[in-house]
Amino acid sequence: MRAKVEAMFKRNNNRGFTLVEALLATIILCAAVLALGGISTRSLSRSHLNSRYETAASLADKQLTIIDSMGIDTFIRRNVMGGVFDDVKPGYNWEASTQWEGTDNLYIVTITVSWNELNKWHSLTVETMINGRQTPSEASGTI
Repeated sequence: MRAKVEAMFKRNNNRGFTLVEALLATIILCAAVLALGGISTRSLSRSHLNSRYETAASLADKQLTIIDSMGIDTFIRRNVMGGVFDDVKPGYNWEASTQWEGTDNLYIVTITVSWNELNKWHSLTVETMINGRQTPSEASGTI
Protein backbone atom coordinates (compact mmCIF):
# COMPACT_ATOMS: atom_id res chain seq x y z
CA MET A 1 0.00 0.00 0.00
CA ARG A 2 2.82 2.29 0.81
CA ALA A 3 4.07 1.98 -2.78
CA LYS A 4 0.67 3.05 -4.08
CA VAL A 5 0.67 6.16 -1.85
CA GLU A 6 4.19 7.06 -2.88
CA ALA A 7 3.25 6.65 -6.53
CA MET A 8 0.31 9.02 -6.05
CA PHE A 9 2.46 11.75 -4.52
CA LYS A 10 5.40 11.21 -6.76
CA ARG A 11 6.05 14.19 -9.06
CA ASN A 12 4.86 13.75 -12.60
CA ASN A 13 7.89 13.93 -14.91
CA ASN A 14 5.91 14.52 -18.08
CA ARG A 15 7.38 17.32 -20.17
CA GLY A 16 4.99 20.13 -21.15
CA PHE A 17 4.01 23.74 -20.63
CA THR A 18 2.48 25.08 -17.50
CA LEU A 19 -0.52 27.37 -17.59
CA VAL A 20 1.66 30.41 -16.81
CA GLU A 21 4.03 29.62 -19.67
CA ALA A 22 1.13 29.19 -22.10
CA LEU A 23 -0.44 32.51 -21.03
CA LEU A 24 2.89 34.31 -21.35
CA ALA A 25 3.44 32.91 -24.84
CA THR A 26 -0.08 33.98 -25.84
CA ILE A 27 0.51 37.52 -24.55
CA ILE A 28 3.80 37.81 -26.46
CA LEU A 29 2.15 36.51 -29.64
CA CYS A 30 -0.75 38.98 -29.29
CA ALA A 31 1.66 41.88 -28.78
CA ALA A 32 3.58 40.91 -31.92
CA VAL A 33 0.38 40.67 -33.96
CA LEU A 34 -0.80 44.08 -32.70
CA ALA A 35 2.57 45.65 -33.53
CA LEU A 36 2.50 44.23 -37.06
CA GLY A 37 -1.09 45.44 -37.49
CA GLY A 38 -0.11 48.95 -36.42
CA ILE A 39 2.86 49.01 -38.75
CA SER A 40 0.80 47.82 -41.71
CA THR A 41 -1.97 50.36 -41.01
CA ARG A 42 0.57 53.19 -40.81
CA SER A 43 2.21 51.94 -43.98
CA LEU A 44 -1.11 51.97 -45.86
CA SER A 45 -1.93 55.50 -44.72
CA ARG A 46 1.56 56.73 -45.75
CA SER A 47 1.12 55.07 -49.12
CA HIS A 48 -2.22 56.84 -49.55
CA LEU A 49 -0.63 60.19 -48.62
CA ASN A 50 2.23 59.59 -51.06
CA SER A 51 -0.35 59.02 -53.78
CA ARG A 52 -1.89 62.41 -52.96
CA TYR A 53 1.53 64.07 -53.16
CA GLU A 54 2.15 62.44 -56.56
CA THR A 55 -1.17 63.83 -57.77
CA ALA A 56 -0.23 67.29 -56.44
CA ALA A 57 3.14 67.14 -58.22
CA SER A 58 1.41 66.16 -61.45
CA LEU A 59 -1.05 69.05 -61.11
CA ALA A 60 1.76 71.52 -60.40
CA ASP A 61 3.57 70.28 -63.51
CA LYS A 62 0.35 70.65 -65.51
CA GLN A 63 -0.09 74.25 -64.34
CA LEU A 64 3.55 75.10 -65.12
CA THR A 65 3.10 73.63 -68.60
CA ILE A 66 0.04 75.86 -69.14
CA ILE A 67 1.97 78.93 -67.96
CA ASP A 68 4.93 78.07 -70.18
CA SER A 69 2.74 77.44 -73.23
CA MET A 70 0.82 80.73 -72.87
CA GLY A 71 3.99 82.60 -72.01
CA ILE A 72 4.94 84.07 -68.66
CA ASP A 73 4.23 87.60 -69.93
CA THR A 74 0.64 86.72 -70.82
CA PHE A 75 0.21 84.87 -67.53
CA ILE A 76 1.33 87.94 -65.54
CA ARG A 77 -0.89 90.27 -67.57
CA ARG A 78 -3.96 88.06 -66.97
CA ASN A 79 -3.24 88.21 -63.23
CA VAL A 80 -4.89 84.86 -62.46
CA MET A 81 -2.62 83.64 -59.68
CA GLY A 82 -4.76 80.85 -58.24
CA GLY A 83 -7.58 78.46 -58.78
CA VAL A 84 -9.07 75.05 -58.11
CA PHE A 85 -8.59 71.79 -60.00
CA ASP A 86 -12.22 70.67 -60.18
CA ASP A 87 -11.56 67.46 -62.09
CA VAL A 88 -9.46 65.83 -59.34
CA LYS A 89 -10.68 64.72 -55.90
CA PRO A 90 -10.14 65.75 -53.16
CA GLY A 91 -10.28 69.36 -54.28
CA TYR A 92 -6.78 70.57 -55.02
CA ASN A 93 -6.14 74.33 -54.98
CA TRP A 94 -3.23 76.08 -56.65
CA GLU A 95 -1.55 79.41 -56.13
CA ALA A 96 1.18 80.94 -58.26
CA SER A 97 3.62 83.72 -57.69
CA THR A 98 6.12 85.24 -60.09
CA GLN A 99 9.21 87.26 -59.44
CA TRP A 100 11.47 88.90 -61.98
CA GLU A 101 14.99 87.58 -61.47
CA GLY A 102 16.58 90.86 -62.57
CA THR A 103 18.55 89.16 -65.31
CA ASP A 104 17.27 89.61 -68.84
CA ASN A 105 13.71 88.24 -69.11
CA LEU A 106 14.05 85.50 -66.50
CA TYR A 107 11.20 84.97 -64.00
CA ILE A 108 11.03 82.72 -60.95
CA VAL A 109 7.66 80.97 -60.90
CA THR A 110 6.44 79.29 -57.72
CA ILE A 111 3.39 77.02 -57.73
CA THR A 112 1.84 75.74 -54.50
CA VAL A 113 -0.76 72.98 -54.70
CA SER A 114 -2.72 72.33 -51.50
CA TRP A 115 -5.54 70.05 -50.43
CA ASN A 116 -7.49 69.22 -47.29
CA GLU A 117 -7.75 65.62 -46.20
CA LEU A 118 -9.24 64.48 -42.89
CA ASN A 119 -9.31 68.10 -41.63
CA LYS A 120 -5.57 68.53 -42.21
CA TRP A 121 -4.07 70.73 -44.91
CA HIS A 122 -1.24 69.40 -47.04
CA SER A 123 0.71 71.31 -49.66
CA LEU A 124 3.42 70.86 -52.24
CA THR A 125 5.47 73.77 -53.59
CA VAL A 126 7.56 73.72 -56.76
CA GLU A 127 9.70 76.47 -58.15
CA THR A 128 11.21 76.95 -61.59
CA MET A 129 12.52 79.64 -63.88
CA ILE A 130 10.81 80.65 -67.12
CA ASN A 131 12.09 82.99 -69.80
CA GLY A 132 9.75 85.79 -70.75
CA ARG A 133 9.74 87.93 -73.89
CA GLN A 134 10.19 91.19 -72.06
CA THR A 135 11.31 92.52 -68.70
CA PRO A 136 8.78 94.13 -66.35
CA SER A 137 10.06 97.62 -67.27
CA GLU A 138 9.58 96.89 -71.00
CA ALA A 139 6.10 95.53 -70.34
CA SER A 140 5.07 98.70 -68.49
CA GLY A 141 6.48 100.92 -71.27
CA THR A 142 9.47 102.32 -69.38
CA ILE A 143 13.06 101.66 -70.30
